[in-house]
Amino acid sequence: MKQFSYTITDPEGIHARPAGEFVKAAKAFDSKVTIAKDGKSVDAKKIFGVMGLGAKQGHTIEITVEGADEDAAAAALEEFLKNNL
Repeated sequence: MKQFSYTITDPEGIHARPAGEFVKAAKAFDSKVTIAKDGKSVDAKKIFGVMGLGAKQGHTIEITVEGADEDAAAAALEEFLKNNL
């Protein structure tokens, strides 16, 4: 299992376009990917779950990746967040 935290820097937070792209990136891996914020954890492969977190600029999210390709998935998703959010 791999975990990392990320603080949202985008002024609009996790809005529709980057949320959709993040879900697409998460679906590219076989591993289970979850995002947690303020004690609520959701499946990162479901757009409504990701949007439902309501993550805004300055909020910290915790990403957990578990599965056969967790190393590659965690690295790719962390890079995505840094480049897009």
